Amino acid sequence: MLFALLGILIGVVVGLILPITYSPTYALYISVAILACLDSVFGGVRANLENTFDTRIFISGFFGNAILAAFLAYIGDRLGVPLYYAAIFAFGGRLFDNFASIRRILLFKRGARKKKEEIKEE
Repeated sequence: MLFALLGILIGVVVGLILPITYSPTYALYISVAILACLDSVFGGVRANLENTFDTRIFISGFFGNAILAAFLAYIGDRLGVPLYYAAIFAFGGRLFDNFASIRRILLFKRGARKKKEEIKEE
């Protein structure tokens, strides 16, 4: 957990110090890739809470999903068909599913902890 927070902090600092810009023509590809990366991050948090986290699966999913999403957007752009919708629906849906699972896990853990405290008091 400490490494994750440290990585986020380093990323924010580097982003503020080195303002990297890109052409607006790449905005679609980057936004779909970021959505895929967020899906992987939420999936990793969920797996960590369920004690099933595997670093190799996370890293391969993180980069694989981002590349696949950007590739779908690129191919769709070349063909004149909005294929990036497939990535938006797939990764967006899973993102919300993972968030809902994370919420349930955290609420269940909190409820179980509270119940244990009530039992100890009796």
